[in-house]
Amino acid sequence: MIQYILESIAFQLLFLIVYDLFLKKETFFQWNRVYLIGTYVLSLVLPWIKIEALKTKVSETTFSYPEFLWNRNDLEVSGVSGTNDLVSWFTIVLIAGMVIAAFIFVFKLYQIKQLKDKGTIQYLNDFTQIVIRNSEIAFSFFKSVFLGDKVLDKDYESIVAHELVHIRQGHSYDLVFFELLRIINWFNPLVYVYQNRISELHEFIADAQVSKTNKKEQYQLLLSQVFQTENISFINPFFKSSLIKKRIVMLQKSKSKRVFQLKYLVLVPLVIGMLFYTSCESEVKTDEVESSSLKMSSVDEFLLEVGDLDNLSEEEKKEQTNFFNEVDAYKKVGLFTIKDTKGKEIQIKTNAEGIESVNVIKGGNTLSKEEIDYDNAADVPFMVVDETPVFPGCEDAEDQRACFKEKMFQHINKNFRYPEEAQEQDIQGKVNILFTIDETGTIAGLKMRGPDKLLEAEAERIISLLPKMTPGKQDGKIVRVPFSIPITFKLQ
Repeated sequence: MIQYILESIAFQLLFLIVYDLFLKKETFFQWNRVYLIGTYVLSLVLPWIKIEALKTKVSETTFSYPEFLWNRNDLEVSGVSGTNDLVSWFTIVLIAGMVIAAFIFVFKLYQIKQLKDKGTIQYLNDFTQIVIRNSEIAFSFFKSVFLGDKVLDKDYESIVAHELVHIRQGHSYDLVFFELLRIINWFNPLVYVYQNRISELHEFIADAQVSKTNKKEQYQLLLSQVFQTENISFINPFFKSSLIKKRIVMLQKSKSKRVFQLKYLVLVPLVIGMLFYTSCESEVKTDEVESSSLKMSSVDEFLLEVGDLDNLSEEEKKEQTNFFNEVDAYKKVGLFTIKDTKGKEIQIKTNAEGIESVNVIKGGNTLSKEEIDYDNAADVPFMVVDETPVFPGCEDAEDQRACFKEKMFQHINKNFRYPEEAQEQDIQGKVNILFTIDETGTIAGLKMRGPDKLLEAEAERIISLLPKMTPGKQDGKIVRVPFSIPITFKLQ
């Protein structure tokens, strides 16, 4: 929601800059009227438009890990956004502002009704004339023209002709349209600028029409006199002191040459640029790995379980590099068998989505991951390690593995906080987490796969709060223990 609002305001700002720099001083009043209304509507619609031809997917550099490393445990934690989180301060302030703006709008309508009630109403052919006693006001609202009785002694015909242009061209609809937008977008200063620009245009349009049938010099003299008027933003006042000078200047201005209408073409590249911006959004693909781009880290991560790669000699590292160079075959779908630097045969089965299974062949038999001999392993998975890491509070538990999971579940539930921005953007889904409890009992090597960076950041924060543990052991030796757990984010 916030991103949409910011994009809309940014587009409106660009449209207004183009208007003020290139179009405002031209006498193409009707074109400018269409431009202002049209560009505001465009600014509301463009952020939602995604054109496939312009859409690009920018994938971050990610690693695909074999499925046996992810979600090895039967534990999954679900976090649900609470009602209190959804009703945020942002929402409260937004709604409160709308209520106040709506009240102001209703009060303005009430002011007009009061004027109508105390005035003398005359129903004429083209409009309803309402004469207000002891007043010098002159304005129109839809099909009604409000005139002070003191104005009747002035140039009545010119004033009424001016207001009739507003009525016939439906200028009140434009102003009420922006008044309603001011209720919804009360926090956006540009909606007030748009309304001000459209109000000026209405006066220029009416003045241009009247000056064709009335003597221009006499009409300018009439404008030079400043009268009072009601301070209501969605009426068309004939006398408004802040506009008088601009109207006189515009009346004296020569008609713009038609060739200058080409200026409106600047709107084309501007809109295309905005469409390009809204369509070219980065789409991070962390869950999907195509068969044509399998990452070598998939095999690397597996070998961390069957061989201590961190302690390789230079010669072994060179051999290991050659080993990885041979794995181009994994870009294809099928069943492949290769040997690592220690002579172990590794059988990897791939499908269109990536690595399906990884097995070690030992003594003529194919062993699954859970049956691998971990004698020389640097990392021993949680499900097969002899002695699991001890979570604080589980020291005296009979079942250390079950206690670890229970404490992990409690920790995540206690520290879970649904990101407010993710709620506003309706982002939800599962974040898969993989980390290692190292030889010192601290958390290391955190990796995540999730639908959005906002959820991943929250998952990282939760894991970072984990306490230091007693490290795990394999055959009496302290080892590193990888542990994976999914956290599901659900919107209430």
